[in-house]
Amino acid sequence: MIRKANKGDIKRIIELLHQVNMVHHVIRPDLFRPHTTKYNEQELEVMLNDESKPVFVFDDGEVQGYAFCQVSEIRNNQLLEDIKTIYIDDICVDENARGKHVGKALYEYVRDYAKSIGCNNITLNVWEGNEPALRFYRNMGMQVQKTTMEVRLT
Repeated sequence: MIRKANKGDIKRIIELLHQVNMVHHVIRPDLFRPHTTKYNEQELEVMLNDESKPVFVFDDGEVQGYAFCQVSEIRNNQLLEDIKTIYIDDICVDENARGKHVGKALYEYVRDYAKSIGCNNITLNVWEGNEPALRFYRNMGMQVQKTTMEVRLT
């Protein structure tokens, strides 16, 4: 079952945040510190009460995955068309639940939620080198919108 996360989920979400951080650390140890998380318990508690930042969890008796989202709107911009976007800030499936369609269920839930609140699109970022994530998102129908490039100077 997929539902909005609540305060009782925070401990498990922190465990999953550790897993996703280590994936990023392995790919880019120059950017990501090991054995830490993107958010702490207090930040998560605030986020869970912010309607513009919904967090969804896949719960089959234990939380097996999550999707952190951010809803944003551009209106009456001189350059840009009016648009409402849901950005998937972070999505994680427990390493022991991968291959069981938890990620697909979470993604489809976010997609349906985005449609229900009038979003025009879904966006997210994927780190270069995270081939499983790139394959997954392509399989979900996503395509490249823009590319961020870098040159390492050290």
